[in-house]
Amino acid sequence: MSVTQTPAGQEATAEQLEQEGDIAADFIEGLLDIADVDGDLALDVRNGRAYVSVEAEDASSIRVLSDPETVQAVQELTRLAVQSQTGRFSRLILDIGGSRDARHDELVRLVDRAVTRLDEGASQASLPSMSSYERKLVHDIVAERGLVSESYGEGSDRHTVIRRS
Repeated sequence: MSVTQTPAGQEATAEQLEQEGDIAADFIEGLLDIADVDGDLALDVRNGRAYVSVEAEDASSIRVLSDPETVQAVQELTRLAVQSQTGRFSRLILDIGGSRDARHDELVRLVDRAVTRLDEGASQASLPSMSSYERKLVHDIVAERGLVSESYGEGSDRHTVIRRS
């Protein structure tokens, strides 16, 4: 099968995203087998991304993998595996044991604390550095609250600043 590279800036098709999900699932199944961890995988395509979720009946069996830094590392390895087979950059999102929902809830609380600082008179509130995916979530949460946010910094120091409009 010949795979052509998606031109820069062009969204992947639903078929390409499904292919990414399948490749990612195979890669993750291999990792779970190596780690001797039982997990069920679910694949989804939404918002122009392939989503792969790993769940287990016994949550303790995947707890070590659901640490946010571990999820991020496994996600990057999975993206590289997908890219090596498709020739395309992957924006795949991986969730292990509900880690993404838990992180979203953490980000909501972080934004709430920043909004409190603004309510107490601060002109702006800076959040810690985070991944581009997490910054996107923060921008969405901030917009829902009628505030403005911008990202500043480079690389691993890139962070979000919140202010009133």
